[in-house]
Amino acid sequence: MIGFPLGASTTLAELARDPHPRLALLRAHEPVSWLPELNGWLVTRRDLALDVMRDAAAFTVDDPRFTTAQVVGPSMLSLDGAEHTRHRDPFAAPFRPRAVREGFGSFIERETDRLITEIETPGTAELRRAFAGPLAVAVVTEALGLAGTTTDTVLSWYEAIVRSVSDLTAGAAAAPAGAAAYARLKDAVEATVADRRTSSLLVSAADRLAPAEVASNAAVLMFGGIETTEAMITNALLHLLSHPDQLALVRNDPGLLDGAIEESLRLEPGAAVVDRYATRDTRLGPATVRRGDLVTVSLAGANRDPAVFPDPDRFDVRRDNARLQLAFAHGPHHCLAAHLARLETRIALQRLLERLPGLRLDPERPASPYGLVFRKPDTLHLRWDVGSGPADGRNGPTTPS
Repeated sequence: MIGFPLGASTTLAELARDPHPRLALLRAHEPVSWLPELNGWLVTRRDLALDVMRDAAAFTVDDPRFTTAQVVGPSMLSLDGAEHTRHRDPFAAPFRPRAVREGFGSFIERETDRLITEIETPGTAELRRAFAGPLAVAVVTEALGLAGTTTDTVLSWYEAIVRSVSDLTAGAAAAPAGAAAYARLKDAVEATVADRRTSSLLVSAADRLAPAEVASNAAVLMFGGIETTEAMITNALLHLLSHPDQLALVRNDPGLLDGAIEESLRLEPGAAVVDRYATRDTRLGPATVRRGDLVTVSLAGANRDPAVFPDPDRFDVRRDNARLQLAFAHGPHHCLAAHLARLETRIALQRLLERLPGLRLDPERPASPYGLVFRKPDTLHLRWDVGSGPADGRNGPTTPS
């Protein structure tokens, strides 16, 4: 498409490896740009990103090309309008703020402490797979009430589904492991729903949705809940430990921990992009989008818009507007479990800072986020001091009542 030279020279490999310099360039000069490698538009300015995500009538997820639906079928993630509401509402109640605090706080604290106990003695661990991933899986499994599964099994399903969605988004064929993993998840969901003696979110949703619909929505909740939270914990640890001055602020003022989490979400959202499809010809900023065009919103680009976030590449736990970040998307498809992900991340960081004195990055194993769609370090190797006793008040915030 003529008129978008920066988009024409943008590669998906660059966006997966280190997207932020290129996103800044696009945002300044081509805030809605046509990327031939994407075969669609990329939106990088925050106000235009909001326009797309708010207007489900003009920019829909309900399209055969929507990659998650190709793997798990129609769900609240890939439907709009009345059908979206019908799929989403049966799952909404447990994820409201008060219900999250009352329903999951104690469970998250127990699981967090159990996982830390398993790793604390050696003084070193790879935290993504030994802690962040298992915690996210345990909480999602608890939230769904999924019977007859283990953390390792659910984590393997999730990883296979994520790989398939990522393959499709990058224009490749999806590996068969994703479909096989979803088939096993679907069997587990149907077994849970069939046992009416149990009380779970899946069983209650089955009163309003068909079994296949319960399974597809369970898959996207699992998919989103694990991915979002694992990335939130891992990226937030990386940001804090990479900035000793900011970590010192959080240690001295526990009230800044929430700001640190929001700022990490702003700088490196776990889901870097969301896709929409134009339902009609429309003007979007400087571009004319045609009906049927793919419109990809760069949450990573919008979150570093200098018109909203001064000095946008700086990690600042005291940034007063960090909650304007769009890591959980916006509009009808705002992340259903955002409050739960925040609670998990807050408790996880609190406990890690309290219980692992001298927590620091392993200098011999550097880490950086990577990924076109889902961004986090592949591994996060950390070290801490062993045998020095529990951390004192300077080493981490206390758990809120």
